[in-house]
Order: sequence, then C-alpha cells, then structure tokens
Amino acid sequence: MKTIKLVINRKELEVPAGTTILEAARSIGIRIPTLCHMKLEDLHYENNPGSCRICVVEVEGRRNLAPACKTECTDGLVVKTYTPRVMNARRTIMELILSNHPFECLTCSKNGYCELQTIAHDLGIRKVRYPGEQSVFPIDRGPSIVRNMNKCIMCRRCETMCNSIQTVGALTAVRRGFQAVVSTAFEKDMKGSACSYCGQCVSICPVNALSGRSNQEEVLDALDNPDKIVIAQTAPAVRVALGRNFGFEPGALVTGKMVSALHSLGFDYVFDTDFAADLTIMEEGTELLQRLTNYLQGEKKEKIPLMTSCCPGWVNFVEQHYPELTGHLSTAKSPQQMFGAIAKSYFAHKLGVEREKVVVVSIMPCLAKKYEAGRPEFSVNGNRDVDISIYTRELARLIRYANINFEELPDSDFDRPLGESTGAAVIFGTTGGVIEAACRTAYELYTKRPLGPVEIEALRGMEGIRSATIDFDGLPVRIGIAHGLGNARKLIEEVKSGTSPYHAIEVMACPGGCIGGGGQPFHHGNMEVIRRRASTLYQVDKEKSIRKSHENPYIIQLYKEYLGEPCGPLSHQLLHTHYFDRKKTVSISDETNKEE
Repeated sequence: MKTIKLVINRKELEVPAGTTILEAARSIGIRIPTLCHMKLEDLHYENNPGSCRICVVEVEGRRNLAPACKTECTDGLVVKTYTPRVMNARRTIMELILSNHPFECLTCSKNGYCELQTIAHDLGIRKVRYPGEQSVFPIDRGPSIVRNMNKCIMCRRCETMCNSIQTVGALTAVRRGFQAVVSTAFEKDMKGSACSYCGQCVSICPVNALSGRSNQEEVLDALDNPDKIVIAQTAPAVRVALGRNFGFEPGALVTGKMVSALHSLGFDYVFDTDFAADLTIMEEGTELLQRLTNYLQGEKKEKIPLMTSCCPGWVNFVEQHYPELTGHLSTAKSPQQMFGAIAKSYFAHKLGVEREKVVVVSIMPCLAKKYEAGRPEFSVNGNRDVDISIYTRELARLIRYANINFEELPDSDFDRPLGESTGAAVIFGTTGGVIEAACRTAYELYTKRPLGPVEIEALRGMEGIRSATIDFDGLPVRIGIAHGLGNARKLIEEVKSGTSPYHAIEVMACPGGCIGGGGQPFHHGNMEVIRRRASTLYQVDKEKSIRKSHENPYIIQLYKEYLGEPCGPLSHQLLHTHYFDRKKTVSISDETNKEE
C-alpha cells in the first residue's frame, strides 16, 4: 500500500494514501474539533458533508484554510492546526453557528453532553458578535421523539444514520440557504413519517435538535398520588448503562443501587422486566415449536421463519415497510407489554384492587417503547397496560431531581413475585440474547432432554448479520440474527423473495441490541462501550443459579395459578397481539400533499 509522508504541528508521520488530514492528526493524538464529521468503523457509518468548517487548518503553500475532514494528505504536506489564523477562523465560524442557535443551555436536556457547547467552551467563546435573525421552526413533539429544528446545525448526522445505516428514510435535508433544515418528507411531523422511533438519530445528534420525549412529570404526579399503587419495571439493558450517568465505568452493573433509588423515589413495588422476558420465552418459544412442527408436517402456509417481536422499533419497521410480512412476526407481546398485562390482572388481583388503581412505569433503554406503550391495542377500556415508559437518561434525571446520592446507595433486591428471573432473561438486553434464551427453552421442551452447555456461543457476537444452526436432537434449526435496521432489511428481503434459509430470525433495531438503545447514556456509537455492556449481561447470566426461563419457579407458579399453559386461551388474550399495515402512501397533486 502506498504511503504518504507529511508534517503536522512539526511532527513527522507516515499514513496510507487517501488518509485525510483529520484522520492523520488523530492518529498521532492531535484533536481537531468537528461537528459534522463522524466515522464509526464498527457500524460502517461515516458522515462527512464538510459543512460545519470547524475543522479548518493551515496548509503551507495554500492561500485559503483547508477543511481537515475533506483534504487528503499528499507527500511533503506541512500542516498547522492551531495558529492564530486557524483559531480566529474557528471562533468566527462557531459564533456564526451560535448566532442562529437558541441560548437555552441551562434548560436543555443535552446540557453537559452537547458537542456544540463543548467546542464553544474549548474555543473560549464568551459572547456572540453577530446577533441577527434566527430560524423559527415549529417544535414537533411526537410520542417518542421531539424534533426541535431551531437547534439544528445541519451536520446531517441524523440523515446519514436514518438513511444509510437504518435504511428507514424518514429524514432528509430540505430547502436551501438560511432556511435549510433536516426534516421529513413533505415536512410532516414524525408521527406522519416513516419513522420507526428507534432513536438512533437522537443518539447521534451533537446538539438537542433531536431528543427523547420526556414523561418525568407524569411519573412524579403518579408517585404523588396517594390513591395509586405505582409499580416500576426495569429492562435488563438499563442496569448495565445507568451507572455511566453517575461516573461509573461503561458496563458497570448497578442493579442493586437502581432498585434502591426507585424505592427512594417512592415506587410501591420495584419489579424486573426480566420476569416478563422469561414469560415471553415461554410464549414465543412455544409458538416457535408449534410453527416448526406444523411446517415440518407439510403445512407450507405456516409463516416460517418466525421473526421475534420484542423490539418495537423493529415491529414498527415491518409494519411501515413490509406490512405483507407481519404474519412472520411472533404474536407474543414484548416483555414490557407482557409485564403490564400481568401486573394489571394477576398482580392486581393478588392485591385485591382494580387495574385502574395500578400505575405501571417501565424504565427502558428505548425510545420506541414510549410509542409501544401508547398503542391502543395494549389497553383495556382505555386503561393502558403500561401507563408510562421512560428511558435510562430520564431515570438518571429523576434520581438527581430527588437529590439521591446514587453512588452511596446500598444494594437492594427486586420485590416478589414479579422480580425473580433467570439468566436467559437478562441476556435479552443484547443482540442474539432473545433467540439464545428461546433456544434454551425450546430445545428442552422439544427434546425432553437437558441442554448442555447452556451457553449457545454460535448465537453470540457483534457482527451485523449472523447465522447459526442449532441441533435439536436431529432437527437442525437454522437461526438468523441482525442488529440495526439496515442489516435487518437484508434478512427480510430474503423472506420477501422466498429465499430465506432460516426457521427463526431475531432482530433488534439498535446497534448491539437494547444496550445500544436510543434512550441509553450517550455512547456516540462507541462499540467498545456496547461490548462492555454485553459482557456484563453475559456475566450476570453465568452467575445466575437458574438459567432457563421454563425453570423460573415464579413463572411456573403463574401458569399453575392463573394462565394455564403457554399459548393457551388466557395467555393468548393477555400476552399476544396482532399487527397492522402502516405503510405510508403519498399522493402528490398540484394543490396539496396528503396521505392516502
């Protein structure tokens, strides 16, 4: 490979041909600030419109300053990254950006995590010399995502994530000049677009133009209501991410402190969504075996492969883009919704109260869970199964709001009976975990023999698309796994064309699965953070005394006392769902644009 020799800030270095000045500088520890450029090798993501110009540098022999992200290195190049001319230019550019940006730092939820704020601070900007007209756009408050384009700096990271990585196609740049902005097709609100609510645009936004919808006030109101019994349920991915907001290392397990914090906030019961994950495996695993058995017996109309339904971003994606394939989705509800249904039926009955008296609050790593909780089919006479869904960063804000010293909290256990779970449930939080948990149970139900070893390594990993064949005692079950909706599209196109080789497919919308969800502490696409979270979940699984969902004694008790059997009449009523065709068809006329 041809290499290039150059000098940056008096340091000689050699880089491969095609390397930009920005990449070359970073290779020797020199940081050049940028807002629009972002490259995530693991996700094959690169956003590089060269629009912000914060990365300008001085190149010897060149009259104008050069954008480091767009300028490739050449032999003998001499670069200076922090001369007075360069710093003055960066400050001027930053002041011009700030001149069309709201000064709401103290009330902005991105305060302390905002890249614009960080670079402005590093450049020593204390005032903006160019006040003038500011763009004014209506704020779009969707069920999961808030879009405030008054804060948009046109870095277009969200557009690249939505179109190139997730292949959802909900966001694009519109208009030109001063009125240029990233918006949806025909500038509809997010609810009227193709958005799946995966929230990856929120994760990648350097400012707060895109943020999660906050439901903190609703939670506080419920906790303050003496006539309500308020229950918290916590997803497996939250316990390995929440600590990051309080200074813990990435992937640190803070389950006990999280439970203590929720009790301190005033929740009457703190349960574990992992319990409902075990319940999901009982229903989804049974459904998989039923479909497989029927298919192998010659019922070719059986919808194989079975596609998992735990991830609402993925379910939304199928309904929006492939509604003709919704029959392949498992009818099992997600763990969040199963928990709500059981809490407001079985547990409410145990307490001797009506379902309306119980308020279920779910703490999720996901923004799409907010939309899912509001779907009308997940309610009884208008009373939701899950009343409020908040994401990990919201919980961190609630803990700070209550002046709870998280770091010094003692460890507490989840309440019973809906707090007991197995190792199979906790790995729901990472890509491959749902199908591994399902296989642990489905294997033993099918073969009537114990599985050993319990870990199914063939289903683990961080490749965007993976496959494995699991031997069910002579029956080869072919499994496909994808994380990230762009990868999922490749698998589902095979299903659509009838060429899919799989019996079951697991999909999670976010990189790494729920641990990389749009509501998690910001990781900016750093897959090392994601890997550490996954590693912790696998370690928790390893340390559990019970590691298969069908061996959870409280799940066994639930079926014995209340549900009867997996996929039975009551289970179908409470724990299963149906799907809709939500594909948007747009008609364009001379006078108006409307959905048909």
